[in-house]
Amino acid sequence: MNAPTLGTGVSSLPPEGAFAARGGPSPPTTLLEVKNLRVAFGGKEVVCGIDFSIGPGEKLALVGESGSGKTVSALSLLRLAHDAHVEGQAIFDGPAGPTDLLSIPERQLRGIRGQDIAMIFQEPMTALNPLFTVGDQIIEVLELKQGIARTESSQAAIKLLATTGIAEPQRRAGAYPHQLSGGQRQRAMIAMALACKPKLLLADEPTTALDVTVRGQILDLLSELQKEYGMAVLMITHDLNLVRRFADRVAVMEAGHIVEHGPVADVFANPRHAYTRKLIDSRPTRDVAEVPPDPARPPVMRASGLQVSYPVPLPGLRGWFKKGEFVAVRGADFSVPAGQTLGVVGESGSGKSTLALAALGLLPHQGQLQAAGHAWSRDAARNKAMRRAVQVVFQDPFSSLSPRLTVEEIVGEGLLVHAPELDANGRRLRVARALAEVGMSADQFPGLPQRYPHEFSGGQRQRLAIARALIIGPQLLVLDEPTSALDVTIQKQVLQLLQRLQREHALSYLLITHDVDVIRAMAHRVIVMKDGEIVESGTVEQVFAAPQHDYTRILVAAAT
Repeated sequence: MNAPTLGTGVSSLPPEGAFAARGGPSPPTTLLEVKNLRVAFGGKEVVCGIDFSIGPGEKLALVGESGSGKTVSALSLLRLAHDAHVEGQAIFDGPAGPTDLLSIPERQLRGIRGQDIAMIFQEPMTALNPLFTVGDQIIEVLELKQGIARTESSQAAIKLLATTGIAEPQRRAGAYPHQLSGGQRQRAMIAMALACKPKLLLADEPTTALDVTVRGQILDLLSELQKEYGMAVLMITHDLNLVRRFADRVAVMEAGHIVEHGPVADVFANPRHAYTRKLIDSRPTRDVAEVPPDPARPPVMRASGLQVSYPVPLPGLRGWFKKGEFVAVRGADFSVPAGQTLGVVGESGSGKSTLALAALGLLPHQGQLQAAGHAWSRDAARNKAMRRAVQVVFQDPFSSLSPRLTVEEIVGEGLLVHAPELDANGRRLRVARALAEVGMSADQFPGLPQRYPHEFSGGQRQRLAIARALIIGPQLLVLDEPTSALDVTIQKQVLQLLQRLQREHALSYLLITHDVDVIRAMAHRVIVMKDGEIVESGTVEQVFAAPQHDYTRILVAAAT
């Protein structure tokens, strides 16, 4: 397989002029050739004249931090970057011959989108239509692009979901996006993108929300389809392990420039640019207080025999009269000591997010569950003190922060309920203090209190979410995949922030994640969940150094 060539024009070199080019000649055939791509918003250039080409069947990874321009570069190829001024050329060798994607009419480009060039978006909750089932959304692609009849497309949609490794594909096809876990939503998006067997797949963080074992399945799936259909892949990712395993070549982007590129093995073994070295050195590091739990202090949260069930429709006439039951969490026992972190690890659908929602008092449950010494009640007034003690940071900061509220309103919202004695000026001071604690200030971000979430990067939005949770002084933070949508350097920064806040405020964390490296860096104890049950528990050293359960061994092996 010939390797794609990458480069930048003379005008696009970064100020320090450090651009390390490697690799041989251009491939004899080119599927996509991008020349002098420039993207600007409001007169500010965010992609600065980059060049690259991809041949049929090639795998190119575009790596960089949030704000480096990698996602905007991919979106601009299909003119999906809203309000962007795009210059340059993107010559695609499609069925009609070489075509400049940046200059053809919108109607012609619409025929290429989804058919010849498909895209997997990073945030499936915002990309999937909440009013339609995931099956209907895949069917729509098959009907519009392939002209397949409804009956055949329904079966094809189920097969596509099964191919991506989703459990119970027939049942999941009838589910709405909000009824699926983050990993299941991402797999549904992958199924949509692959429905028409495109020649080029633009994959923007395609495995961000997936657990380590399913990541391998998805990568194997993409490789198989690529070989079978000659599909090329432009992968935008912050996961360097994924790049090592999947890509042929890698291009590193910083501040709109490609600063280094070449074969994956060469770049990772001998990075020439300082920014590349920074990315490679961004693996999560452990920096937590190794203090044994104080037996005199009761756990912040304790559960015994915790069970959470969902009603499900029964087939046939029985479904008219009663509902069935799906047990998502079965007989869970755990405790979260004061000032420590309990990690909950498992695959998508294992029940770990359901456990988190029950811990927050957001789902009815059976068994015993106490937070801050009290059990959740159906009476909202009685839960008020517990809501202050237990706060949450969600997986997707973009969808968990209201787009209609300013930063000051978002972060200070909890004070209206839990500190009503404060006046507007008092709330403003508390908000500024909370933002400063998470590393955000008006000096760094002019007009910060009056800005909106969409004006910030993913890592910055997650800091806002942490500030919102901290402002009312909780004892326990439930962290539901807090870094899964972040690139490696920002992930490390957020983990370091959480570690510092835990030491300074003696916070307890219930950390829900599929990332074994994050658990190793953050947790004191860990429980491993599979199919709604806790299959193994213990200290991090015990569980990961000498796993007893086969499933734990699979997770540990997949993370290495």
